[in-house]
Amino acid sequence: MNDEVLSLLKVHEYFQGASEETLEEVVRLGRIAQFPAGSVVHEADVVLTTVGFVLRGRLKAVRVSTSGTESLFRMIERGEQFGLMVGALNEPVPIRVVALEPTTVLRLDYEEALELTFARPELRRLWLKTYAGSLRKFFLGAAPKRSATLLALIHNSPATRPAAERLIKRLGDIGEQLGVLSDSDRRLDSPNVRFRSLREDGRDLTSQEIREQVTRWQDVNRIVFDVHTYLTPERTAQLMELVDRAVYYIPAEAADAAIRHLQAIDVTARGWRDKISIAWLLGGDSPVVPAIPNLPDLASRDFKIYETPPKLPTGRSLANGMERLVHDLRGVRVGVALGGGAARGLSHLGVLKALERSGVVVDMIAGTSAGAMTGILYSAGLDPDYNADAFATDLRPSWIFRRLPQGNYWHLLYKYRRGKFDPMLRKYLHDWRLEQLALPCLSVTVDLVSGNSVVRERGDAVHAILESINLPVLSVPIVRNGQALIDGGLVNNIPANVLVSMGCNFVIAVSVTAKLETSFCDIKPEKPTLSRKNPGIVPTILRSLLVQNYNLNAFGVQPADVVIEPDVTGIDASEFMRAKELAVIGEAAALEQVPKIHRLLNRLDPQLFKLTPDTHESAPAGPAVPGRTSEPELQSRERP
Repeated sequence: MNDEVLSLLKVHEYFQGASEETLEEVVRLGRIAQFPAGSVVHEADVVLTTVGFVLRGRLKAVRVSTSGTESLFRMIERGEQFGLMVGALNEPVPIRVVALEPTTVLRLDYEEALELTFARPELRRLWLKTYAGSLRKFFLGAAPKRSATLLALIHNSPATRPAAERLIKRLGDIGEQLGVLSDSDRRLDSPNVRFRSLREDGRDLTSQEIREQVTRWQDVNRIVFDVHTYLTPERTAQLMELVDRAVYYIPAEAADAAIRHLQAIDVTARGWRDKISIAWLLGGDSPVVPAIPNLPDLASRDFKIYETPPKLPTGRSLANGMERLVHDLRGVRVGVALGGGAARGLSHLGVLKALERSGVVVDMIAGTSAGAMTGILYSAGLDPDYNADAFATDLRPSWIFRRLPQGNYWHLLYKYRRGKFDPMLRKYLHDWRLEQLALPCLSVTVDLVSGNSVVRERGDAVHAILESINLPVLSVPIVRNGQALIDGGLVNNIPANVLVSMGCNFVIAVSVTAKLETSFCDIKPEKPTLSRKNPGIVPTILRSLLVQNYNLNAFGVQPADVVIEPDVTGIDASEFMRAKELAVIGEAAALEQVPKIHRLLNRLDPQLFKLTPDTHESAPAGPAVPGRTSEPELQSRERP
């Protein structure tokens, strides 16, 4: 047992690099505690008298209020500790610590730990430096971990091995030093990768040999176990208890067998769900994965990796699944919040195109109203230019409406009242669900029953759009599952906060309501209006929504790191047929902000987002915009 604990300490962030003599002293003084998933490791309002170092597993610390309400305090991963500073208080604290999965903790009495740091100065320096690093990560963003991350890449088919090799190569290319233990005979040829086969001389390596190898790879950033699912249940359990993350590679056509395997290893009961991600491998013409109802119970995230180049009408967003997985493994999640604004929201299409063109890979989208419509179609893999063409065609008023006074508004009312948006959108989205789409996308709507905003991350993609664009008066509430749903812009028009709550640590907000022209139906402050008729109902509704969103704009963009504000004043909120022009305006506005986005991403992860002269000295030349310069002057609007 002591040998196993020593091996685990050698790869622990707070002990990595300590002398053998120091580690043996820690083992002698410490007590090993095993906690099953769901058990309480430390109760709230009880004095913490020990320092706990997590050797295996994962803990969740929650803050308990006087009324008994719990809120997340922090996650405690393998390689981290709890009690190092709180123990000095010697008083009750309202923090409960719970095991999320089977967890092994080395506990040291606080006073003995303090004495040990005086007797072992190397340990004192190591603990202080490591704790300071955790504070830096908390206050300043992502910071590289000192101890190696343990990652499992699991295959149920030899066909998925090349995808795993590409992932390992990509991690090596950005500077990670990797140690790979694989049951495949194929060795990886890369200067940043060390390799050892899990089978030698016709036998499997023992657990002790694996621990010793992991300990010897002291200078690696990440240790990868590349294995097939034919592992025995016992070996699978040992692997899952050991690793911090597991990526399960599944060809889309083999989904049923792979899901049965995850169910067989009892993921939910063992508390492994949050450390498992699915990497779907897709080919052929379908841009979506199979619908798996219970997938959220088995994996925290899934990534769609397309093996064939996209062809119109699909676009480049389909090709970024591997990079999204790399982002996730590096602790990066880039979100884009697309605000509402009726037809003006079609400028989002140009923003998304510009980000693609500039190499900014988006990990998640949240959209309200028109932002939900453009975001979900983009997340389904459809090319932004194709979407702009489709909107310009599908939403162009027919001959009779073009000849009516204010025909654009009557056409919009007709589309709502006759339920025309559903068949229009199903031409592109069919019966797909949000969770099947290439890119995670959330829509925001409002429930008149509870009075709260509702965030959709699963369910029918067309329904998610219809709920979010459902303008009051133009249409009646959509009644579904005990809710009465209307346009999300009434409560949360730019859902940057939704992305933050979903774990995005870099958020780009796109607001098409930041600027508002001081005119309405030809009514201007300086123009007499005594002789003209009152504005109609539909233009008044649309203008009221724009005015509300304009006044709420500063609140909506507050959580964002970068704000893009296309100047779409002068284009009426009903002019959906100008989609291509709006997309051009959005593209130009986004390209102005690209240098700032690259700089801030580089600050978040310098290895992953390396700066080059092309990415931080100037923005790409923007498209020609009517009435605007074709090469926008570079602006950098730092948030206060």
